[in-house]
Amino acid sequence: MLWVKIFHIFFIISWFAGIFYLPRLFVNHANFKDTAHHELLLGMEHRLIKMMDFTLIFVLISGTILLYVMSAGFERFYFLQIWIHIKLALVALLIGYHFWCKKIHQNFKLKKEQHSHKWFRWFNEMPVFLLLAILYLVLVKPI
Repeated sequence: MLWVKIFHIFFIISWFAGIFYLPRLFVNHANFKDTAHHELLLGMEHRLIKMMDFTLIFVLISGTILLYVMSAGFERFYFLQIWIHIKLALVALLIGYHFWCKKIHQNFKLKKEQHSHKWFRWFNEMPVFLLLAILYLVLVKPI
């Protein structure tokens, strides 16, 4: 089980590297409208999204295995704890954020993205709060 935890944490860190960096690329993309910057940033975003997709798959696989082991085969008593439901809901929000980022990339690709660099600066902060809440729930298990 230790190796599953290690891999899970490793893939979470890798996934979050992308989740934190991709919106920073969007800030630059919203700032620079010229063709050279547009193509460069599209390429960087595309490669980062490929890495994020790969790591998300392994976050989900290792997380499911970890949940299975920790809950003794998805036993009902484990799921009577409220914190696990809140944590899973927050993870679902993060996955939604991941796909929202992919949609924004598509909008930039089609030159349809309308948000400003200031909006993207705020957008970039959203996963920070979700991560902090998840860490609190996992480490403290308050409810």
